[in-house]
Amino acid sequence: MTAVVQAEGLTKYYGKRRGLEDLTLEIQPGEIFGYLGPNGAGKTTTIRLLLDVIRPTRGLVRVLGADPREPAIRSRIGYLPGELALEGRDRARDYLRFLGRVRGGVPDARIDALAERFDADLSVPMRKLSKGNKQKVGLIQAFMHEPEFLILDEPTGGLDPLVQQEFLALVREVRTSGRTVLMSSHVLAEVESVSDRVGIVRAGRLVAVENVAALREKAVRRVELHFESPVPRAAFEDLPGVRDLRVEGASVSCTIDGRPDALIKAAARFTVVHLVSAEPDLEEIFLTYYSDEERHHDRQESA
Repeated sequence: MTAVVQAEGLTKYYGKRRGLEDLTLEIQPGEIFGYLGPNGAGKTTTIRLLLDVIRPTRGLVRVLGADPREPAIRSRIGYLPGELALEGRDRARDYLRFLGRVRGGVPDARIDALAERFDADLSVPMRKLSKGNKQKVGLIQAFMHEPEFLILDEPTGGLDPLVQQEFLALVREVRTSGRTVLMSSHVLAEVESVSDRVGIVRAGRLVAVENVAALREKAVRRVELHFESPVPRAAFEDLPGVRDLRVEGASVSCTIDGRPDALIKAAARFTVVHLVSAEPDLEEIFLTYYSDEERHHDRQESA
């Protein structure tokens, strides 16, 4: 099965400034791939290289099995840019109908159905649209021709929570149909809720690619245990992955790096009456990767 995205050593410099360096990555058909990083990390540069908006300094990239320069693949991609410029006197509906004709014909019913899902008023001239409504129009144009590959750059900016949930439901439907999504975002919760795998990019370098379940397994959990009677501190000291230990009578609290197996086995020696475990999210995982990478970078600079 041919990968939807194949990048090998993909690098882009703007003069002496690094935009992206040595990106090697594959995204498979039917996958939702979350691409995480703060502004300036290299997410948008990656997307522009995939779309042939800019050309790489070096490295190789193929999209849908072809060179991104080939015009034939453009109609097979749906794209929402991070900053969508919609101006002019044309109504949003007329603009979308025009794009539909350019893309080989999109039924009005398809446009109307998406507008209803996103609660978008398409009768308004584009120059009068609010930021949120412009984002809705951008989403409609990206999804409406049912592309094989969707590239979404910061897709939920300006959307209210209900529309965000509808958007995420639509992304899941795309995956169910066997199509592929690359979703670049700094909103970690939305990426976590729909992605199969996540890539984390920092300062133009890809620092990690993992599936969401594996990332959660590596995450820091906060755990509280309450026992029927006081427990000895010695029973919980020096356990693998356990730190910030506090033992107060019949209560134990700590943080766990990775699997909680050692803590659970230690607790099973006593009668547990209550347990609270905070589910880790990608926010904490993301910050952990960044702090680790910063320390590595600082060591390299010092050397």
